[in-house]
Amino acid sequence: MKILGNIFWLIFGGFATAMEYFTSGFILCLTIIGIPFGIQIFKLGILALWPFGSSVQEDKSSSGCLNVIMNIIWFFVGGLWIMLTHLVFGVLCCITIFGIPFGLQHFKMAGLAISPFGKNITGM
Repeated sequence: MKILGNIFWLIFGGFATAMEYFTSGFILCLTIIGIPFGIQIFKLGILALWPFGSSVQEDKSSSGCLNVIMNIIWFFVGGLWIMLTHLVFGVLCCITIFGIPFGLQHFKMAGLAISPFGKNITGM
């Protein structure tokens, strides 16, 4: 069932948002300062391709202050635009009963697009 859900997910906006993550991650990796941001965004891009069967958990061992600073910087660099994309796709998917699970997944990804640092993705 997860495979079928992931295939439909790609059709209902998953591919577009994953390409958005990969593009922003590649641009960020062009500079030395942007490499930590790019690596985290590549992880979220993979999650955006195959979200069903994966889970996101808080990283217990990470330093809180650095994650907060990096999340604030990421919000202004690219997180806001990717979050808006997830919100638009989420609203469009929630119009039909069939699309509600996909819309809810987009809303969950919108929260991750705002603050990706300090989180681990498992089950990929």
